[in-house]
Amino acid sequence: MDRKLTPKGEAARRRIIEGAAAEIRESGVHVTTLDAVRARTGTSKSQLFHYFPKGKEELLLAVARYEADRVLADQQPQLGDLTSWPAWQAWRDRVVSRYREQGQRCPLNVLVTQLGRNTPGAQAVVTELMWQWQAELTSGIRHMQGVGEVDAAVDADRVAAALLAGIQGGVLIMLSTGRLTHLEAALDVAIDNLRSSTGRPLH
Repeated sequence: MDRKLTPKGEAARRRIIEGAAAEIRESGVHVTTLDAVRARTGTSKSQLFHYFPKGKEELLLAVARYEADRVLADQQPQLGDLTSWPAWQAWRDRVVSRYREQGQRCPLNVLVTQLGRNTPGAQAVVTELMWQWQAELTSGIRHMQGVGEVDAAVDADRVAAALLAGIQGGVLIMLSTGRLTHLEAALDVAIDNLRSSTGRPLH
């Protein structure tokens, strides 16, 4: 939305988005209707269209942004505190746990697919998520370089990009097979490679 909302309006809009997200997680995007969202959130038709004048597609895009934010929020505080190898291991375990709990239903993937991956709105949601995620990983690698735990010659941003690509590949395989093996391998190999970059033994 371009127009400025009052705090009360922001709260009402967020309630609708959260209710829609919960409905989609429970019923699926194809089954979820605006009437179901209205019933769940106690919202009138006029109120819903006040906040989402373009209807379901606009609401779905807002929910996609909400789900993208959850991807990063669910990794905190570990993702924002990659300052030691135990911290990196804790983050790794948090990522695996998140996708184990989520299972083979990925609300963000379903929403982006429904909106159309090539539409500007859907692309913007995914692009922003990936850049923010990569930036957090880059910051963690640079911290480890600063304390001498990762070789200073390592290209932190490039390694973070590769790590993120490995995670996404592992998640895609998990969504197809139900197995977390590839996600775990991508995380473990990437972290082990970082730890061995200084030539020190891992243990």
